[in-house]
Parts: sequence; structure tokens; C-alpha cells
Amino acid sequence: MEEKVKIAPSILAADFLSLGKVLSLICGEVELLHLDIMDGHFVPNLSFGPKLASDIKKRFTSEFLLEVHLMVEHPSYWAEIFARNGGDIIVFHWEAERHPLRLIRKIRDLGKKAGIAFNPATLWENAELILSEVDYVLIMSVDPGFSGQSFIPWIVSKVRRLREFRDDRGLCFEIVVDGGVNPKNAALLKEAGATVLVGGASVFCADDPVKAIKALRGDRINVE
Repeated sequence: MEEKVKIAPSILAADFLSLGKVLSLICGEVELLHLDIMDGHFVPNLSFGPKLASDIKKRFTSEFLLEVHLMVEHPSYWAEIFARNGGDIIVFHWEAERHPLRLIRKIRDLGKKAGIAFNPATLWENAELILSEVDYVLIMSVDPGFSGQSFIPWIVSKVRRLREFRDDRGLCFEIVVDGGVNPKNAALLKEAGATVLVGGASVFCADDPVKAIKALRGDRINVE
């Protein structure tokens, strides 16, 4: 049976005044919700804090797993806070953490799944010795910080190399792609081996978010 790619809508692109309504609409279509946490230092933008994560988790307890993407300078500090405020999956950046293995194990000890993220120009190969320890590997397909950026095409080959590495080693981490994902490049990323696609503007700026999610997933609908 063909592997079905998961879609993780990123609320960074949402209209927060209608966020609850839209999340209610997409319940049943996705199992992951992506939260981009920005501190204005690691990336030149601010997003939101643990209270929003906690509120979403309380209202949508069983509907979504919260994938918390820490784009911050001190991920070890924030990892524990978000783990205690609704985060199910805590993803931090390789570029921001001096002791990544220690943080991965800390996240696991908190009972959460752990992931590591790489900026477009960062080689995931630099971390291959610890990839057996993680549940998620996130490849940025734009420079992080802002929603709505254009997808970087050569990320497809980066994803393909990662999938080949994962399968050759018999590992089972999810391969997540985040940034500028749309129905056209989603098909390429799925073919390259991605297992989770983060959709921001492509979902929350669409007239029909449910249809947009199905288009990203490759369901048989008209995507034009």
C-alpha cells in the first residue's frame, strides 16, 4: 500500500481571530498541528508563547498532536516549558543547540517525541550520528522566520538523500518539510521521501482549508 503523507498545518499563517473556528473545520483531516515558536533572536520574528499551545491542547485534546517547532536561541529552556504546556513533539534547531543529544534525551524523559531541524544551508549529514535517537527530522525549505516564502527547489534532493539514509540504516523517523509547500512541490517532496508536509499559507490562506489539505496530501481532487 502506498505510504500516505501527513499534513501538519502551521498556525503561523492563520488569522488568530478565527483560529478556533478553522481548527474545528479541519478536525478529522489532519492529526498534527504545527506551532512555530519564534523569539526574535534566532529568527527575525516573534510568534506566540506556551499559553496558546496550552489553550489549543485543552480545546482539541484528542484531535491534534502539537508539533512544536522551536526557532529560538535557547531551545533547552523552551523545550521543557512547551512540553508541559501541550506540546507532543518538540523539534529544535541543530544550529541553536550546543548539546543536541542531551536535549533529545531530555525531551524523551519528559515523555515527548523529539525532533531536530535544519536550515536550508545546513547539512543534515553533520548530525547523522544522532539521527537514530530522534522521532522527527525537519528540513526547512525556506529560511526560517516568516510565513509565505517561496520554496527552495534544491531541497527536494536534500530530502531524497535523507530518505535514502533513513531507509539504508533501518531507521523510522518522520521526514518533515517546512516552508513554501504547495500542491505542486508536495508531489515532488512525497516522491523524494518526505512523510510530513507543513502547510502554512497554502492551508490557512485558502478559501477552503479542507480542500487545500487534501490537495497537499494528493487526494483525488481538482487542485487548479
